Amino acid sequence: MRYGFIGLGNLGGHLAASLLEAGFDVSVTDIDPALGQRHLDMEKGCVWHDSPAELARDCDAVITCLPSPAVSEKVLNEVLTTARAGTTWIEMSTLGREEMLRLGAIASKKGVRAMELPVTGGVHLAAQGQITMLAGGDKDLFELHLPALEAMGNQIFHMGPLGNASIIKVITNMLAFIHLKACGEALMLAKRGGLDLGQAWAAIKASSGNSFVHETEGALILNGSYDVAFNLDLALKDLGFAMEFGREFGVPLELAAATAQTYVEAKAAYGGDAQSPIIAKLLEDRLGTDLRASGFPARLE
Repeated sequence: MRYGFIGLGNLGGHLAASLLEAGFDVSVTDIDPALGQRHLDMEKGCVWHDSPAELARDCDAVITCLPSPAVSEKVLNEVLTTARAGTTWIEMSTLGREEMLRLGAIASKKGVRAMELPVTGGVHLAAQGQITMLAGGDKDLFELHLPALEAMGNQIFHMGPLGNASIIKVITNMLAFIHLKACGEALMLAKRGGLDLGQAWAAIKASSGNSFVHETEGALILNGSYDVAFNLDLALKDLGFAMEFGREFGVPLELAAATAQTYVEAKAAYGGDAQSPIIAKLLEDRLGTDLRASGFPARLE
Protein backbone atom coordinates (compact mmCIF):
# COMPACT_ATOMS: atom_id res chain seq x y z
CA MET A 1 0.00 0.00 0.00
CA ARG A 2 1.33 3.43 -0.94
CA TYR A 3 0.45 6.38 1.26
CA GLY A 4 0.37 9.93 -0.02
CA PHE A 5 1.02 12.70 2.48
CA ILE A 6 -0.13 16.26 1.76
CA GLY A 7 0.99 18.98 4.17
CA LEU A 8 4.57 18.81 5.45
CA GLY A 9 4.52 21.65 8.00
CA ASN A 10 5.41 21.55 11.69
CA LEU A 11 3.27 18.48 12.35
CA GLY A 12 2.88 16.75 9.01
CA GLY A 13 6.58 16.74 8.24
CA HIS A 14 7.30 14.61 11.30
CA LEU A 15 4.40 12.24 10.66
CA ALA A 16 5.40 11.62 7.04
CA ALA A 17 8.98 10.98 8.17
CA SER A 18 7.75 8.42 10.70
CA LEU A 19 5.94 6.51 7.94
CA LEU A 20 9.10 6.45 5.85
CA GLU A 21 11.25 5.32 8.79
CA ALA A 22 8.82 2.44 9.38
CA GLY A 23 9.28 1.26 5.80
CA PHE A 24 6.03 2.40 4.21
CA ASP A 25 5.94 3.52 0.59
CA VAL A 26 5.21 7.24 0.80
CA SER A 27 4.61 9.99 -1.74
CA VAL A 28 4.60 13.60 -0.52
CA THR A 29 3.62 17.07 -1.65
CA ASP A 30 3.27 20.54 -0.17
CA ILE A 31 2.69 24.07 -1.39
CA ASP A 32 6.33 24.68 -0.38
CA PRO A 33 8.55 22.18 -2.25
CA ALA A 34 11.44 22.84 0.12
CA LEU A 35 9.58 21.06 2.90
CA GLY A 36 9.76 17.78 0.98
CA GLN A 37 13.56 17.76 0.74
CA ARG A 38 13.88 16.30 4.23
CA HIS A 39 11.89 13.25 3.17
CA LEU A 40 13.71 12.77 -0.12
CA ASP A 41 17.04 12.99 1.73
CA MET A 42 16.03 10.09 3.98
CA GLU A 43 16.71 7.75 1.04
CA LYS A 44 13.73 5.59 1.98
CA GLY A 45 12.13 5.59 -1.47
CA CYS A 46 10.05 8.70 -0.95
CA VAL A 47 8.47 10.15 -4.12
CA TRP A 48 7.71 13.85 -4.62
CA HIS A 49 4.65 14.97 -6.59
CA ASP A 50 3.99 18.51 -7.76
CA SER A 51 0.28 18.55 -6.90
CA PRO A 52 -2.35 16.74 -4.81
CA ALA A 53 -3.99 15.44 -7.99
CA GLU A 54 -0.73 13.97 -9.28
CA LEU A 55 -0.06 12.37 -5.90
CA ALA A 56 -3.55 10.86 -5.54
CA ARG A 57 -3.28 9.14 -8.91
CA ASP A 58 -0.54 6.85 -7.59
CA CYS A 59 -1.64 6.26 -3.97
CA ASP A 60 -3.92 3.83 -2.16
CA ALA A 61 -4.47 6.20 0.76
CA VAL A 62 -4.07 9.98 0.90
CA ILE A 63 -3.32 11.69 4.23
CA THR A 64 -3.93 15.42 4.59
CA CYS A 65 -2.53 17.54 7.42
CA LEU A 66 -3.54 21.11 6.66
CA PRO A 67 -4.09 24.44 8.45
CA SER A 68 -7.81 25.12 7.91
CA PRO A 69 -11.11 23.58 6.76
CA ALA A 70 -11.03 25.76 3.64
CA VAL A 71 -7.63 24.41 2.64
CA SER A 72 -8.73 20.85 3.40
CA GLU A 73 -11.73 21.20 1.10
CA LYS A 74 -9.66 22.74 -1.69
CA VAL A 75 -7.07 19.95 -1.50
CA LEU A 76 -9.70 17.21 -1.25
CA ASN A 77 -11.39 18.48 -4.41
CA GLU A 78 -8.05 18.25 -6.20
CA VAL A 79 -7.43 14.75 -4.85
CA LEU A 80 -10.85 13.56 -6.02
CA THR A 81 -10.09 14.48 -9.64
CA THR A 82 -7.67 11.55 -9.91
CA ALA A 83 -8.18 9.24 -6.89
CA ARG A 84 -9.26 5.72 -7.79
CA ALA A 85 -12.43 4.19 -6.34
CA GLY A 86 -11.49 2.41 -3.11
CA THR A 87 -8.86 4.97 -2.14
CA THR A 88 -8.89 6.08 1.51
CA TRP A 89 -8.75 9.74 2.50
CA ILE A 90 -7.31 10.20 6.01
CA GLU A 91 -7.88 13.73 7.33
CA MET A 92 -5.54 14.75 10.14
CA SER A 93 -6.47 18.43 10.16
CA THR A 94 -8.74 19.72 12.94
CA LEU A 95 -12.21 20.15 11.46
CA GLY A 96 -15.64 20.66 12.94
CA ARG A 97 -17.82 17.55 12.99
CA GLU A 98 -20.29 18.84 10.39
CA GLU A 99 -17.40 19.89 8.14
CA MET A 100 -15.87 16.42 8.42
CA LEU A 101 -19.18 14.71 7.65
CA ARG A 102 -19.84 17.00 4.68
CA LEU A 103 -16.41 16.42 3.16
CA GLY A 104 -16.64 12.71 3.86
CA ALA A 105 -19.90 12.61 1.89
CA ILE A 106 -18.26 14.43 -1.03
CA ALA A 107 -15.45 11.86 -1.05
CA SER A 108 -17.92 8.98 -0.86
CA LYS A 109 -19.66 10.11 -4.04
CA LYS A 110 -16.33 9.56 -5.83
CA GLY A 111 -15.86 6.11 -4.29
CA VAL A 112 -13.29 7.38 -1.75
CA ARG A 113 -13.72 6.31 1.89
CA ALA A 114 -12.96 8.87 4.59
CA MET A 115 -11.37 8.49 8.00
CA GLU A 116 -10.58 11.36 10.37
CA LEU A 117 -7.38 11.24 12.40
CA PRO A 118 -6.73 14.38 14.45
CA VAL A 119 -3.79 14.14 16.83
CA THR A 120 -3.00 15.63 20.23
CA GLY A 121 0.06 16.03 22.45
CA GLY A 122 2.22 18.52 20.59
CA VAL A 123 4.68 18.69 17.72
CA HIS A 124 7.55 17.44 19.90
CA LEU A 125 5.72 14.12 20.43
CA ALA A 126 5.05 13.82 16.70
CA ALA A 127 8.81 14.14 16.16
CA GLN A 128 9.31 11.18 18.52
CA GLY A 129 6.54 9.06 16.98
CA GLN A 130 4.74 9.29 20.32
CA ILE A 131 1.76 11.51 19.53
CA THR A 132 -1.79 10.45 20.48
CA MET A 133 -4.11 9.70 17.55
CA LEU A 134 -7.91 10.00 17.60
CA ALA A 135 -9.55 8.06 14.78
CA GLY A 136 -13.12 8.30 13.51
CA GLY A 137 -14.65 6.21 10.76
CA ASP A 138 -15.62 2.66 9.89
CA LYS A 139 -13.94 0.05 12.09
CA ASP A 140 -12.69 -2.01 9.14
CA LEU A 141 -11.02 1.09 7.67
CA PHE A 142 -9.38 1.83 11.01
CA GLU A 143 -8.03 -1.71 11.25
CA LEU A 144 -6.78 -1.62 7.64
CA HIS A 145 -4.64 1.44 8.34
CA LEU A 146 -3.72 0.67 11.95
CA PRO A 147 -0.12 -0.37 11.08
CA ALA A 148 0.46 3.06 9.53
CA LEU A 149 -1.13 4.77 12.52
CA GLU A 150 1.13 2.81 14.86
CA ALA A 151 4.14 3.98 12.85
CA MET A 152 3.19 7.63 13.40
CA GLY A 153 1.80 7.60 16.93
CA ASN A 154 1.75 5.95 20.31
CA GLN A 155 -1.68 5.84 21.95
CA ILE A 156 -4.35 5.32 19.30
CA PHE A 157 -8.09 5.53 19.99
CA HIS A 158 -10.91 4.56 17.67
CA MET A 159 -13.66 6.96 18.78
CA GLY A 160 -16.45 5.48 16.65
CA PRO A 161 -18.14 6.75 13.47
CA LEU A 162 -16.88 9.59 11.30
CA GLY A 163 -17.31 12.88 13.15
CA ASN A 164 -16.71 11.53 16.66
CA ALA A 165 -12.97 12.18 16.57
CA SER A 166 -13.65 15.83 15.73
CA ILE A 167 -15.58 16.20 18.97
CA ILE A 168 -12.94 14.65 21.25
CA LYS A 169 -10.12 16.55 19.52
CA VAL A 170 -11.86 19.87 20.13
CA ILE A 171 -12.46 18.86 23.76
CA THR A 172 -8.79 18.05 24.32
CA ASN A 173 -7.67 21.33 22.74
CA MET A 174 -10.23 23.30 24.74
CA LEU A 175 -8.86 21.80 27.95
CA ALA A 176 -5.28 22.56 26.89
CA PHE A 177 -6.10 26.25 26.28
CA ILE A 178 -7.90 26.52 29.62
CA HIS A 179 -4.94 24.87 31.37
CA LEU A 180 -2.55 27.27 29.66
CA LYS A 181 -4.45 30.32 30.92
CA ALA A 182 -4.48 28.84 34.42
CA CYS A 183 -0.76 28.02 34.20
CA GLY A 184 0.15 31.61 33.39
CA GLU A 185 -1.92 32.92 36.29
CA ALA A 186 -0.41 30.36 38.69
CA LEU A 187 3.15 31.22 37.68
CA MET A 188 2.42 34.92 38.10
CA LEU A 189 1.08 34.28 41.60
CA ALA A 190 4.31 32.48 42.42
CA LYS A 191 6.46 35.28 40.99
CA ARG A 192 4.58 38.09 42.74
CA GLY A 193 4.63 36.04 45.92
CA GLY A 194 8.42 36.09 45.87
CA LEU A 195 9.00 32.43 44.99
CA ASP A 196 11.79 31.09 42.84
CA LEU A 197 9.97 30.32 39.59
CA GLY A 198 12.04 27.27 38.72
CA GLN A 199 11.30 25.73 42.11
CA ALA A 200 7.65 26.74 41.88
CA TRP A 201 7.33 25.08 38.46
CA ALA A 202 8.90 21.88 39.82
CA ALA A 203 6.68 21.90 42.91
CA ILE A 204 3.54 22.30 40.79
CA LYS A 205 4.73 19.49 38.52
CA ALA A 206 4.95 17.20 41.55
CA SER A 207 1.57 18.28 42.93
CA SER A 208 -2.13 17.64 42.42
CA GLY A 209 -2.20 20.88 40.41
CA ASN A 210 0.01 19.50 37.65
CA SER A 211 -1.04 19.20 34.02
CA PHE A 212 0.55 18.19 30.73
CA VAL A 213 0.35 21.84 29.67
CA HIS A 214 2.17 23.00 32.81
CA GLU A 215 5.00 20.55 32.15
CA THR A 216 5.39 21.52 28.49
CA GLU A 217 4.09 24.98 27.63
CA GLY A 218 4.75 26.23 31.15
CA ALA A 219 8.43 25.54 30.54
CA LEU A 220 8.32 27.58 27.32
CA ILE A 221 6.77 30.51 29.18
CA LEU A 222 9.60 30.43 31.70
CA ASN A 223 12.12 30.37 28.86
CA GLY A 224 10.42 33.32 27.19
CA SER A 225 10.27 31.74 23.73
CA TYR A 226 6.61 30.69 23.99
CA ASP A 227 7.43 28.57 20.91
CA VAL A 228 5.15 25.53 20.89
CA ALA A 229 4.74 25.53 17.06
CA PHE A 230 1.02 26.34 17.38
CA ASN A 231 -0.22 29.87 16.84
CA LEU A 232 -3.05 32.02 18.15
CA ASP A 233 -5.10 31.79 14.96
CA LEU A 234 -5.15 27.99 15.21
CA ALA A 235 -6.11 28.17 18.88
CA LEU A 236 -8.97 30.57 18.15
CA LYS A 237 -10.20 28.28 15.37
CA ASP A 238 -10.35 25.33 17.77
CA LEU A 239 -11.96 27.37 20.55
CA GLY A 240 -14.57 28.45 18.01
CA PHE A 241 -15.35 24.79 17.31
CA ALA A 242 -15.68 24.18 21.08
CA MET A 243 -18.14 27.04 21.50
CA GLU A 244 -20.18 25.73 18.56
CA PHE A 245 -20.39 22.29 20.19
CA GLY A 246 -21.44 23.96 23.46
CA ARG A 247 -24.36 25.65 21.71
CA GLU A 248 -25.27 22.49 19.77
CA PHE A 249 -25.25 20.19 22.80
CA GLY A 250 -26.65 22.73 25.27
CA VAL A 251 -23.56 22.82 27.47
CA PRO A 252 -22.52 26.16 29.04
CA LEU A 253 -18.76 26.52 28.56
CA GLU A 254 -17.94 29.33 30.94
CA LEU A 255 -14.21 28.61 31.29
CA ALA A 256 -13.82 28.08 27.55
CA ALA A 257 -15.61 31.36 26.84
CA ALA A 258 -13.34 33.30 29.23
CA THR A 259 -10.28 31.62 27.73
CA ALA A 260 -11.41 32.46 24.20
CA GLN A 261 -11.61 36.14 25.15
CA THR A 262 -8.03 35.97 26.43
CA TYR A 263 -6.92 34.56 23.07
CA VAL A 264 -8.80 37.31 21.23
CA GLU A 265 -6.99 39.89 23.37
CA ALA A 266 -3.64 38.20 22.71
CA LYS A 267 -4.22 38.21 18.96
CA ALA A 268 -5.05 41.92 19.07
CA ALA A 269 -1.83 42.56 21.00
CA TYR A 270 0.64 40.25 19.26
CA GLY A 271 -0.95 39.10 15.97
CA GLY A 272 -2.47 35.79 14.94
CA ASP A 273 0.90 34.24 14.04
CA ALA A 274 2.18 34.64 17.61
CA GLN A 275 2.60 31.40 19.54
CA SER A 276 -0.27 30.17 21.70
CA PRO A 277 1.55 30.36 25.08
CA ILE A 278 2.05 34.08 24.53
CA ILE A 279 -1.28 34.59 26.28
CA ALA A 280 0.82 34.55 29.47
CA LYS A 281 2.63 37.65 28.21
CA LEU A 282 -0.64 39.59 28.44
CA LEU A 283 -0.42 39.21 32.20
CA GLU A 284 3.32 39.92 32.18
CA ASP A 285 2.78 43.14 30.25
CA ARG A 286 -0.19 44.21 32.36
CA LEU A 287 1.71 43.78 35.61
CA GLY A 288 5.16 44.74 34.35
CA THR A 289 6.48 41.44 35.68
CA ASP A 290 8.22 38.81 33.55
CA LEU A 291 7.99 35.08 34.13
CA ARG A 292 11.56 33.95 33.47
CA ALA A 293 13.66 31.22 35.04
CA SER A 294 16.94 29.68 33.95
CA GLY A 295 17.31 26.14 32.67
CA PHE A 296 14.10 25.91 30.64
CA PRO A 297 14.08 25.02 26.90
CA ALA A 298 13.22 27.36 24.02
CA ARG A 299 11.50 24.44 22.24
CA LEU A 300 10.23 21.05 23.33
CA GLU A 301 12.28 18.04 22.29
